[in-house]
Amino acid sequence: MKSRYWVAVLCLIFACCNNKSTPPPQHSVASVKQRPKIVAFGDSLTAGLGLTAKETYPAQLQSMLDSAGYDYEVVNAGVSGDTSAGGLRRMDWVLDENVKIVILELGANDILRGLPINLMKQNLAKMIESMQSRRITVVLAGMEAPTNSGPEYRKEVHEAYRSLAEQYHTPFIPFFLEGVVQSEKLIQEDLSHPNPEGAKVLATTVLKVLNPLLEKTKN
Repeated sequence: MKSRYWVAVLCLIFACCNNKSTPPPQHSVASVKQRPKIVAFGDSLTAGLGLTAKETYPAQLQSMLDSAGYDYEVVNAGVSGDTSAGGLRRMDWVLDENVKIVILELGANDILRGLPINLMKQNLAKMIESMQSRRITVVLAGMEAPTNSGPEYRKEVHEAYRSLAEQYHTPFIPFFLEGVVQSEKLIQEDLSHPNPEGAKVLATTVLKVLNPLLEKTKN
């Protein structure tokens, strides 16, 4: 009886020593580490007016990145009706230390309202400077003015985005809606916003610019 008792005690001591000598798992912190973020920062074209959440270009871009093996989280920070001034005011709310890339798509509403292009350009410049100061890569999405805006206004818009891209050395999409607004199959009835297939075209366009900037997932 006594021998059984001591055997049990020795087993218990051995088990306790084993537990003390075994360190806790070291991967717990890494397992909850957030993926680096790509923020789609823009107006209704980014927010996805008239689309479901899964149909928006940022959501479709996320699917494309996942399929291609890129370990990034795409954040949809689009607000319908937003102007460059509105974007400047809310910019700090959506940027954190984990944001690596911002797709800056703003100015369409400034243009539609006929606002001074020099002010739009100043707002975009301030956003780019602030993002770059945080070591965030900015992809600038350009816009074009409607044909009824007048040749001088259209030229001013066209040159504003290009000069910003050159000044700040940003990856550049000359016309964000290229190939979309020209096709009835890719645009909604308002002739301004992409339908689901049009949003897919936008995501594909953005991905082409992002490809050289991204690091492949390392397994």
